[in-house]
Amino acid sequence: MTLLDKPGSRIFIASVAFLGAAILCILCAHRLLTVHAAKQSIVTEDAPTFPQPAADSTSHHGTPVLVELFTSEGCSSCPPADDLLARLDRDQPVPTADIVTLGEHVDYWDSLGWHDRFSSPQLTARQSAYTRRLQLDDNYTPQMIVDGLQQFVGNDTSHALRAIAGAAQTSKLELTLSTITYDGAHLLGSVSCAPRPGSLPGGDIYAAVVQSTATTQVRSGENGGRTLHHASVVRTLQRIGSLSDLAAKPLAFSLSTPRDAPIAAFRVVVFAQRSGQGAILAAVSSAESSAPHPASVTVAAQSPESLSLRDHLK
Repeated sequence: MTLLDKPGSRIFIASVAFLGAAILCILCAHRLLTVHAAKQSIVTEDAPTFPQPAADSTSHHGTPVLVELFTSEGCSSCPPADDLLARLDRDQPVPTADIVTLGEHVDYWDSLGWHDRFSSPQLTARQSAYTRRLQLDDNYTPQMIVDGLQQFVGNDTSHALRAIAGAAQTSKLELTLSTITYDGAHLLGSVSCAPRPGSLPGGDIYAAVVQSTATTQVRSGENGGRTLHHASVVRTLQRIGSLSDLAAKPLAFSLSTPRDAPIAAFRVVVFAQRSGQGAILAAVSSAESSAPHPASVTVAAQSPESLSLRDHLK
């Protein structure tokens, strides 16, 4: 009689086999549940749900928070970040914040298969200044920076909402824009500040011409064959003065406008930033719902000489 012929042995072997099969089933079920949970997590992160904006969005009066997105049409990871920037601008999902958005297209992707028509070496220089100040290894896209202080991957919705909500708890100076006028080549206006910023550390005043929306059919590069949609595209960015310039009177500015879009597509964003490209101290945006008013000869004559691109980011 062999070992397998003994009744007790056969029962033992059958029990071990049954137990092994049961353990295998449990492990398979656990694996399936884990994979399902991971997939659910990915879906949740890729398609986040924003809090619903207030019914009367025109009455939104939160603390201004400047959100900058460094992006490129040549970067395959950037379209979700561009979409996030558009939703932050449109939906204003943080009740305590008035989110002012800037889409800043860098130029270091331009040699890698597709030239981004909105790219600018000045915007790359601005990102590089942040890289140095925040002690990062190198520039990257997509990168989102909130109020000049917090940086993170630009398609991280949860991080963006947390950073904006936190930034909204810091009080800001109040900037007020005059009515923006247009003389056929420039957007003209002035900005004033309350309270007077005389007791504050040094800071710079920047003004930007921002194209509210834009669409590009990309023919080559990482996004070749895709139609990309952009929001808050920075077309001109200039340093127009310092905080001390606002101490006595409004600061006038003149911003050149591109000719490849109607004037109604543009708005003006003005912000104050601590010297050394530090924390954002104030920000304001002109209304997007109406075109700039035609400028009179008197307004044009009183405007300061337009700054050149060489004056960007001094």
